[in-house]
Formats: sequence, C-alpha cells, structure tokens
Amino acid sequence: MEYSDKVLKCADCSAEFIFTAGEQMFFADKGFKNEPKRCKACKGNRGQSAGAGSGSGSMQRVETKTVCSQCGKETTVPFKPTQGRPVFCRECFQQRRSAGSPSATA
Repeated sequence: MEYSDKVLKCADCSAEFIFTAGEQMFFADKGFKNEPKRCKACKGNRGQSAGAGSGSGSMQRVETKTVCSQCGKETTVPFKPTQGRPVFCRECFQQRRSAGSPSATA
C-alpha cells in the first residue's frame, strides 16, 4: 500500500500535526487500527501528567491483591504480578530470603 503524509487535528489543543507516511507504515506493521489523536507535545504532556501522581512529585505506587503461592494467604504486593511467576506474602518472602530460597524454581 502507498502511504502519503496526512494532516490531522489534535484532540487536546486542536493544532494540526502531520501523520507521516513512515508513521502510517509503522502503525500498519504493528496492526494499529486508529490514527493518532494527539500531537507530539500533547502526547508527551499526557504521559508526564499520568505518572506525576497529581503533581505531588512522587510516583503512585501500585498495590495488587493476590494470593501467596506458598501459604495461600491473601496479601497485597507493591507491583503487578507476572503470569507464571510465584508471588509471596511478606512472611513467606522473608522466610525464603533468609533460607536462601532453595525452591526458587517452584
């Protein structure tokens, strides 16, 4: 398919920006169906404000409820668990850490 530069309008600031042929090809290669809605400046500002923690200067901590892989107790962890990897409550984690985690591949 032949691509050519397109002029789009930013959804946030209403400024016009160019969606280049190269960007269009990249979007097509990645399987993206929608064109970008924001100019680069607004996209950058949006990313910064999302991670800023409402301007307090500190990152917002993720708390995820899960079940300990060792004892089965419900717990919260300060990260989003990766599928297929064990998650431990504080007590089991400390036990494994002090024992040198002999069954770390469990």
